[in-house]
Amino acid sequence: MADILQEMVNYLTYTLWSLDPNSAIGSAVNFFIYDTIKILILLAVLIFIISFVRTYISPVKVRQVVSGRNEYIGNVLAALLGIITPFCSCSAVPLFIGFVEAGIPLGVTFSFLISSPMVNEIAIILLLGLVGWQITALYIISGLIIAIVAGIIIGRLKLEGEVESYVYEMVEKMEAAGGSANVIVEMTMKERLRNGWEDMLDILRRVTPYVVIAIGIGAIIHGYVPAELLIQYTGPGNPLAVPAAVLIGVPLYSNAAGIIPLVAVFIDKGMAVGTALAFMMAVTALSLPEMIILRKVLKPKLLAIFIGILAVSITFIGYLFNFIIG
Repeated sequence: MADILQEMVNYLTYTLWSLDPNSAIGSAVNFFIYDTIKILILLAVLIFIISFVRTYISPVKVRQVVSGRNEYIGNVLAALLGIITPFCSCSAVPLFIGFVEAGIPLGVTFSFLISSPMVNEIAIILLLGLVGWQITALYIISGLIIAIVAGIIIGRLKLEGEVESYVYEMVEKMEAAGGSANVIVEMTMKERLRNGWEDMLDILRRVTPYVVIAIGIGAIIHGYVPAELLIQYTGPGNPLAVPAAVLIGVPLYSNAAGIIPLVAVFIDKGMAVGTALAFMMAVTALSLPEMIILRKVLKPKLLAIFIGILAVSITFIGYLFNFIIG
């Protein structure tokens, strides 16, 4: 299908519009049209499938699965479940309170909070479509390792006292009132399909502008920015590229849809894979809006430890893959 689409885009840009395939403008326009259509088709199909499957895995079931487990199994399960039950920044607080209410250890909760935004379905779909399965697999595996290890470290530090006291007060009130709405709503097949369709339309509506803008910027870089320039500053020969990528990525306000199309072009132009992975992880797992929202439930000490552990782990992963892959 990708070959057929590429042929159609080639015919449109090089034959009908008479653009020179060896020119910067021809290369940029062809790249923009092909990647935009390909990614939107992938997003529509795969988000529908994932949203349908997710109707069988509600947040209540997630809490039931990870609660009562020992720390290691709980961390692994929470990190894996984070991939298929992504949450947006706006739901971080109620999700955190729900986990505390269910008695889930703090470290296990953080494994979920780290993997869910970092290794979500949009990131996986975009990576598959833009950089292939090898780099996608590296991203998923390293993201899971970071979520599991960071969660275990935070759990061992016994930082429950660094959670804002109103969280525990709210949980006590909910328990006194008979518990929260830990009710699993069963759906018919028709309702699951409709939920998948509506989720697909909603996510496409939210991410399409980011995807189009990011691919547009990527197309300009693809056509006009010399590869030598990116290799000089972000290639494997620059030992400071990884920490610099993490420091730049942390305060950026973006999501997977807005950053991965750009990173795909960076890799194509010569950015080291480990540096690219570290940059993507810093943007998606340490986004400024999420940190601000998490501050509502975490005291500054715990929030600082959380950011520090993630930043160090992501930097280590970046160096490791640059060393392995080169």
